[in-house]
Amino acid sequence: MNHGANAGLINALKLIQPIKDKYPGITYADLFQLASAAAIEEAGGPKIPMKYGRVDVTAPEQCPPEGRLPDAGPRDPAEHLRQVFYRMGLDDKEIVALSGAHTLGRARPDRSGWGKPETKYTKDGPGEPGGQSWTVEWLKFDNSYFKDMKFLSQLPWKERADQDLLVLPTDAALFEDPSFKVYAEKYAEDQEAFFKDYAEAHAKLSNLGAKFDPPEGFTLDDDTSDKPAEGKKEEVAPTPEPEPEPAAAAAPPPPAPVPEPELATVPAPEPVAAAVATATADDNNGAPPQPKPFFAADYSYAKRELSDSMKQKIRAEYEGFGGSPDKPLQSNYFLNIMILIAGLAFLTSLVGN
Repeated sequence: MNHGANAGLINALKLIQPIKDKYPGITYADLFQLASAAAIEEAGGPKIPMKYGRVDVTAPEQCPPEGRLPDAGPRDPAEHLRQVFYRMGLDDKEIVALSGAHTLGRARPDRSGWGKPETKYTKDGPGEPGGQSWTVEWLKFDNSYFKDMKFLSQLPWKERADQDLLVLPTDAALFEDPSFKVYAEKYAEDQEAFFKDYAEAHAKLSNLGAKFDPPEGFTLDDDTSDKPAEGKKEEVAPTPEPEPEPAAAAAPPPPAPVPEPELATVPAPEPVAAAVATATADDNNGAPPQPKPFFAADYSYAKRELSDSMKQKIRAEYEGFGGSPDKPLQSNYFLNIMILIAGLAFLTSLVGN
């Protein structure tokens, strides 16, 4: 949770923590993966063939070292993506397909350092407003990411930066690298192909480095939809029940049913539980809100900027009462300062006259 690449993740964790509290038998690892797959499907994306039964780690030293995730702006974006994902056994097709997840969500400069504070597509939410999205409908999972990137990646970098849609160097690389471009252009034209390849790549990525109990894991297959038979996987025909034989004698009583073992209640791992317990409603992984910097114009008439000399006088009085540029006063001291300065100015003008 303390890795820089996870900045802001505590806010998502707080949303699913009530589920963990209600069903303590589910591990955090499974809950995270279940939430991701369910969100994609709910947003209109494909049903992902997930496997569950992941075992949580219990200490920070059991987590991977920081720096394993891809950088958004490396010197050679295409080569960097391959270095990161090839190490995990993923190929070019899977790299491009997984990049298509940028069709959802936004980037925030206060978390990743990328994107604008807000755009015309994000200034009103839904949810917490702000950030910069890759697509116009950033809560809809489709292939619009590839369509938009195909157009935007052809623009000069200056024009890309002026757009309301975000284009990272690693996004543009999908249409600049010859091997990546084959799949990116395919997905821009064929959403069904994108959904199929994305679902397989997502499931593969979600299993990397995980330990399962039982070792083979288990699935939550509840597909009872009425989609055409050719769209469903081939199902094994049920074994017909044998016809009962004529009763020659009283049948022995059936064996007592063996109760199914209940899921053991797994205590919440200390690092995650502590993070949730101490988190506040901010974007800084539980850190206290940052104080608002001092701007003299915030306190001037009609928000006009003050002269440098007046700023120095105000700052001197402001700090004399215990304030600072990074620690705004919690009372009306500043109002008193303004009144005092105004009174002194008035008296000075009378004496001068």
